Amino acid sequence: MAKIVSIHSFRGGTGKSNTTANVAAIFAGQGLSVGVVDTDIQSPGIHVLFGFDESTMEYSLNDYLWGKCSINEAAYEVTPNLESRLPGKIYLIPSSLNAGEIARVLREGYDVGLLNDGFHDLIEALELDVLLIDTHPGLNEETLLSVAVSDVMGVIMRPDQQDFQGTSVTVEVARKLNVPKLVIVVNKTPPVYDFEQVKRQVENQYQASVAAVLPHSDEMMALASGGIFALRFPDHDLTRLYHHIAAQLLD
Repeated sequence: MAKIVSIHSFRGGTGKSNTTANVAAIFAGQGLSVGVVDTDIQSPGIHVLFGFDESTMEYSLNDYLWGKCSINEAAYEVTPNLESRLPGKIYLIPSSLNAGEIARVLREGYDVGLLNDGFHDLIEALELDVLLIDTHPGLNEETLLSVAVSDVMGVIMRPDQQDFQGTSVTVEVARKLNVPKLVIVVNKTPPVYDFEQVKRQVENQYQASVAAVLPHSDEMMALASGGIFALRFPDHDLTRLYHHIAAQLLD
């Protein structure tokens, strides 16, 4: 039975898409078939991490939501684009980068209910083991639906006061929607912090498991979304932590 995992953050800039891409690559490295849906329709970007050339995009998630194609037609296998050969497969369902289509979403919206059908259609048609949903930051109708249909929710936050407040709202909503499992990842943690203390503080505040406290990484910053960190630096301490996150999401 495939697992649906939503990766969410209350604010942008937390490293949500990077976390999603690295976890997807780790799953594919374990031989799993993985779907990644970019539901951040207003500001899509995860395709860059997978080396996906948007000029080759015939259909996007937007086209599916507006009835122009099936969701399977908007799925692209991106595994061959990666610098490492992986035994599994990654299928990306990107959102459109066309400014006019983004403006249309902002102006007209779309039938959010189609997302639920689309998620299950993807799992069946592509025989997925895991479906990862890269959500739009904050809480809107799309995010609430993605969270509601998820078996696991990964919440990405930074150790600052705005993120602590926003994550409180996210965790409360996840519990009201009866998400079976909630996992928190603290990202971009300055090296001067006591990581064990940060972990305890977050777990005590939210009564939820912290899968990892990730350090700020100069190598990640220098990579600048030019690839997937876990594949570029397989022996790095940060990659080891990404493996731990992946295990916690599927446990």
